[in-house]
Amino acid sequence: LERHCFNNAKYIIANSNMIKEEIIDTYNINPSKIYVIYNGIEFKEFDYEKSFKKLSNEFLINKNQPILLFVGSGFKRKGAEEFLEIISKINNTAFKAFIIGKEKNIKHYQNLSKKLNIDDQVVFTGPRKDVDDFYTIGDIFIFPTHYDPFSNVVLEAMNFENVVFTTRRNGASEILDEDFIMEKPYDTKVISMINNLLINKIALDKEKIKNKNLSKLFSIKKNLNKTLKVISKIE
Repeated sequence: LERHCFNNAKYIIANSNMIKEEIIDTYNINPSKIYVIYNGIEFKEFDYEKSFKKLSNEFLINKNQPILLFVGSGFKRKGAEEFLEIISKINNTAFKAFIIGKEKNIKHYQNLSKKLNIDDQVVFTGPRKDVDDFYTIGDIFIFPTHYDPFSNVVLEAMNFENVVFTTRRNGASEILDEDFIMEKPYDTKVISMINNLLINKIALDKEKIKNKNLSKLFSIKKNLNKTLKVISKIE
């Protein structure tokens, strides 16, 4: 049925080149039928002081410590285990890490953080409605997903001025510089990159602003306009 639908479609929209290639390889589709249109997000303004005050009242954090983030539900596929493994190797032990999202087997990850001796630095928040506040105070967003067509959390974290690392198996990696793309969920390259950024605030801030500006290229309006343009080609 899927092959029939793909073959009979006038055009196909994929949200990353990774997905385009998968469609071509799986269904032997003519590449000229497939248009890649990246996801778009709603841009938001943020108030660091307001968000920090709110979260510092709930969690033990201070303004001088680096904040590392992971956001995603279904921890196994999203790479929460690899996230913990990576941050356990970071030289700067003053960081605070927040793992935000829903997970049935949360105990496994909590036990792993204890085994890695980082349980004092890691907070499992569960699902939150105020994720934007965490993005606002965040410095580095690490998303070692095993597979994602194009995860919006990458754009969202960038929009809130986070340095972002993710895997090549995430279609959203296509908008990042190579230095920030992990070849696999546990990639030691990212550890040295994070260490370098945490000892060089100028470089960290430069990347944060760069990501903020890059995220502005991926609006919902732009996504809609590109989608409508493809639809208009249908006679």
